[in-house]
Amino acid sequence: MRDETTKQAAQEFLAAKLAEEGQKHEDKLNKETAVSRSLYVWKNFRDAVFAQCGEWNAVTKEQTLTCTETPIGDLRVWCSATAKQMTVYYDSKKLLITVRNGARLEVERDALLQIEGYSTGSGRDAHLVRNNEPVNIDSLILGELRLLAGIGRQRTS
Repeated sequence: MRDETTKQAAQEFLAAKLAEEGQKHEDKLNKETAVSRSLYVWKNFRDAVFAQCGEWNAVTKEQTLTCTETPIGDLRVWCSATAKQMTVYYDSKKLLITVRNGARLEVERDALLQIEGYSTGSGRDAHLVRNNEPVNIDSLILGELRLLAGIGRQRTS
């Protein structure tokens, strides 16, 4: 009986050790993917901001939102209706995108979006994560633009 329990405990130990090594390898691959794909993720986010500003202005038929890229690569979105500004920063070293919206209440934090790698089954890719959840980029940007324009994050029924 003792031999069987010892054998079972040793097998459990080996299984845990293999699982830990596998998770370390997965984390390493995710980090490498995040680093290599971070510029693509940033450009995709930047393009989505420009596209939504353009669509907003097309609907309002005026330059309600002015979106510009600074010489260092950050984005500035200025709303003429509220005279508020939203700034989007990309930190390639920290793999972080920060959305600072001047229309937010002082007690509300900036939106911090982490670039993380993940397995797709057929390979690897990277995406934005906030509060350990994948980010729906279009919804996030729309909510920020609505807030910037002074109409609140969500549509009222």
